[in-house]
Amino acid sequence: MNIVCLDLEGVLVPEIWIGFAERTGIPEFRRTTRDEPNYDTLMRYRLDLLARNKLGLPDIQKVVCEMGPMQGAREFLDKLREEYEVIILSDTFYEFAHPLMRQLAWPTLFCHSLETDANGMVVDYHLRMPEQKREAVKRFKEMNFTVVAAGDSYNDTAMLGEAHAGILFHPPENVIREFPQYPVTQNYNELRAEIDKAFARAAG
Repeated sequence: MNIVCLDLEGVLVPEIWIGFAERTGIPEFRRTTRDEPNYDTLMRYRLDLLARNKLGLPDIQKVVCEMGPMQGAREFLDKLREEYEVIILSDTFYEFAHPLMRQLAWPTLFCHSLETDANGMVVDYHLRMPEQKREAVKRFKEMNFTVVAAGDSYNDTAMLGEAHAGILFHPPENVIREFPQYPVTQNYNELRAEIDKAFARAAG
């Protein structure tokens, strides 16, 4: 049995924090895992920014509700799920992702959770587990699945390395330079072709 593990933001939906930066007019929120490979450092930076600007979960959810999947993402995902099991492994949060998952016809999503106070201010975040993307792929392999993984950022590279094959999707130049071992795709047709080729190699 074959499983495709996909990142969410930057692969199927726009970067939520970048959308939030544009909507609030606070450019510091544009910082993502493309820029900061240490996820805890990045999240502490975001929580501090939210607190300093008195912005809470309802403010973020409002932006997310107005976002949609990337053009062609729903069709790509629908076709992919006809042939393979698909799991979304993301470092986003369930509290963010719900409206986007509806628009993608409810694919399976493994991600993290946020802690808020009575006023809706985000006070902490909770990882499902450390290195959950890599660990999930490892467990699928232990269950005798063949796994192909695709993502766009630093925080996807451990998942790509653990999978039988890893693919970069529309990554920034710094990630391309640092991880030349992974094929680079720029659109959904290219990504689907690389996924099919990877499974064919694994089967051969």
